[in-house]
Amino acid sequence: MSMRREAFLAHVQERGEYETLQDADRVARVVLALLGAHLVGTVRAELAARLPETYALILLNPLQAAEPLSPERFVRATAAWIEGATERTALWDIGAVLSTAAAAAGDVLTREVLLQLPHGYDLLFGHPQPT
Repeated sequence: MSMRREAFLAHVQERGEYETLQDADRVARVVLALLGAHLVGTVRAELAARLPETYALILLNPLQAAEPLSPERFVRATAAWIEGATERTALWDIGAVLSTAAAAAGDVLTREVLLQLPHGYDLLFGHPQPT
């Protein structure tokens, strides 16, 4: 069952300490569009099914990536897409969105998502994996 848009944005807003829901929406759109370029198949579809429709469509129609981005490059790309962002603020934005997506996905699906991503994304999701 998918999370309602208002609940999803409220979680992102709280975790990111954004002043408005519009700020939370802006970062959620960028982060999920970049994430969608790294996920394929049923894992991407299952994650989309747990997100509000607006964000599911963004995840399913991602920005194009020529190659998987390392976590560091993902942070830099996010900073480039969010007006006025720095790598430091982008890291904060990513954490707010991906931790909310992980909560919506649950532990099992989050582990499957992480298996499709380069090493180090577990920290961006707020789900550190044992080494």
